[in-house]
Amino acid sequence: MTDERVLWITGGGSGMGAATARAAAADGWTVVLSGRRTDRLDGVAAAIRADGGTADVLPLDAADPDAVASALDTVLRRHGRLDGLVLAAGLNDPRRRWGDQSVGSFRAIVDTNLTAVVTVVDAALPALRAAGGVVVVVSSYAGWSFQPGAGVAYSASKTALGSVVRTLNQQEAPHGVRATHLCPGDVATDFLDQRPSVPDDAARAVMLQPTDIARAVSFVLGSPAHVRIDELVVSPVSQR
Repeated sequence: MTDERVLWITGGGSGMGAATARAAAADGWTVVLSGRRTDRLDGVAAAIRADGGTADVLPLDAADPDAVASALDTVLRRHGRLDGLVLAAGLNDPRRRWGDQSVGSFRAIVDTNLTAVVTVVDAALPALRAAGGVVVVVSSYAGWSFQPGAGVAYSASKTALGSVVRTLNQQEAPHGVRATHLCPGDVATDFLDQRPSVPDDAARAVMLQPTDIARAVSFVLGSPAHVRIDELVVSPVSQR
């Protein structure tokens, strides 16, 4: 038997995913980092190891079902189990209105924000059932409360994540699987560069920081097995 707890994080190379990885590793989790940019994943893993934690790098395009299945096989081969998922990859586009968006961009955003989440959860469910695992879906304030500026595709994809989490909790409770729809407000990350009007330093200074979200995820991951955090909204005081 081993007391290793294995956490797989998509979008683990930057922002909220990277901060969550460092916090989870500090809490004793073995962290598996996935994302499209190997250099960023390697940087996060190096920082975790420098702090005495355990990190594994597994590059992945989570929108590719075959790649996800192969990545899951690798996780289980290397670590023998999977206890948690944090799904933190996200995408948006500055062109967010019906008058300027493209269907191609819409598909790409939905593929990243919604379909990839479902693909990873679906592949990982057998392992999560065996472990009584926990899933944290990093959604958005726009997934909790309609935000006119978030965009057609982004709003649709993030709102749908609420239903994904609810069905997961309703159907997988007998296996001890728990899921959280985590809805952050404005967070000062590089993701803000995808806005039509990019916030300046003064605006970012009053936003949440990635470590604030990592703290929230740590709360969910550290909750007892009989406790489920169905939805968690975290926003800065400045949120409007």
